[in-house]
Amino acid sequence: MKYLKINTEENADVEALKNAVLQLKGVESVEIIDDENPESELKKAFAKTKEQLKTGDYETLVNDIFDILTKNNSKK
Repeated sequence: MKYLKINTEENADVEALKNAVLQLKGVESVEIIDDENPESELKKAFAKTKEQLKTGDYETLVNDIFDILTKNNSKK
């Protein structure tokens, strides 16, 4: 798997950019990472997990964890 890093201006509409890139042939997924605030992604993940546990959405929770584990192992 190959990755593309795009540096944006401070006022760029990253959601619009994300949607545009997702339309390109061969693009599997797009992830927005804020280098200045990296814990924001972690906070979002914890919030999502907390909500999944509250609603009893265990299947999605397990699938999300499995995806994370398999992505990390495939990078090594």
